[in-house]
Amino acid sequence: AELAFKIVLKKEPTTRPQTVAFIEAEKKYYIADGGLAPLGSAYEAPISKSLVHTYDSEGNYIESTKPGFDNRSIYYNDKTFQLETITYNVSSQSGFAPMTGIFSLKLDDNGLLTGKSDVISNFAPAFGSASTMPTFNSKDNVYYAKQERLNEVLVVSAENFQLKNTIKLDFKTPDVEHHDVAASFIAYTGVKDFEFILLDVDHKRFLIYDITGKYIGASKLPSNLKIRSKNHFNGLGYTNNGYFFLYIDSENEFGTYHAYKILN
Repeated sequence: AELAFKIVLKKEPTTRPQTVAFIEAEKKYYIADGGLAPLGSAYEAPISKSLVHTYDSEGNYIESTKPGFDNRSIYYNDKTFQLETITYNVSSQSGFAPMTGIFSLKLDDNGLLTGKSDVISNFAPAFGSASTMPTFNSKDNVYYAKQERLNEVLVVSAENFQLKNTIKLDFKTPDVEHHDVAASFIAYTGVKDFEFILLDVDHKRFLIYDITGKYIGASKLPSNLKIRSKNHFNGLGYTNNGYFFLYIDSENEFGTYHAYKILN
């Protein structure tokens, strides 16, 4: 894997950075934090304090906004031309909670978050595991929801939020167990025959799969890279301009996202 560039975080993450989105027309990256449940009181609505941080295409910090969600997956939807977020527990597996589901995040004319949002879907049980960080395929209008402790990726329709099918990843050929790889995130690349990339945390490499879950090959990360066990659960991302993002929390004051080019 080739390290293309880095985004040095200029503001401390509210808890953990989860995933990254890129909007080509705006030339901006959006990094979503998650981990803070939406808590309310008699005086305030239940909103999460987790932030979304905006950076330009050179990796310069612009601003941070609080849309109010415990984000798990942020992505740009090429079908609806919207920046969208999927929250923790989108499947309601952990019980019902406010501000849970899939939402569009409104931008102003400069491509900056306004803090306003619209509901795309409330909870959808088809997503399975509460901690899943689904990735989106705008061409086929489906989500891919990696299931923790399993080699399964659930394919969920973005039209009716029902389960379409289940992809079983080959863990045998690359010789991995479920606890070696990212628990809840698999990148969808949009590249034919190399559709999925899964981070193998324990062996410092990316595993490449086709759309059926067949193992295609691996791309190595630098052996001295300080990946943490936290990278099993967050600090990941794949943007539609073809970069796999990996958060290295020990680099610089607030951590740094490395952007890797894996497929040509």
